[in-house]
Parts: sequence; structure tokens; C-alpha cells
Amino acid sequence: MSNLMRDSQIMAQTKDENLGYMSDMALELAQMAEDTGLATLAYLFRMAALEASTANSELNEPDNLLRQVTSH
Repeated sequence: MSNLMRDSQIMAQTKDENLGYMSDMALELAQMAEDTGLATLAYLFRMAALEASTANSELNEPDNLLRQVTSH
């Protein structure tokens, strides 16, 4: 049972790191798009960064995650 809990924690940490990376990358792409005059694309990348960071913060709240899973 402890192996299952450890694996679950490792998977959650990996997912958390991946979402953080995606958020950072989306912000960098938004800045690049804005620098080249592509405001709409920059906006879309900023929304993607916001979505990734929101998903990241929701994963860090176990009660919130449990409510989301059980509410569907």
C-alpha cells in the first residue's frame, strides 16, 4: 500500500512540474508573439498560461480536487 501512495505522490509531483513548465513556456511564447506584433496569439498564450497555473493550484488543494472528481 505504501508503494501505491508513493507512486501517487510521484505522479502528482510530476504533473505539478509539467503544469508549471507549460505555464512558463506559454508566457514566454506570449512575450515572443507580442514582440512580433501578434497580439491575438499573445493573448491566447496568456490564457493557456493562466489555465495551466490554475490547474496547478487546484491540484495542490486535495479537498478541491476531490470535490471536482466527485461532482461529475
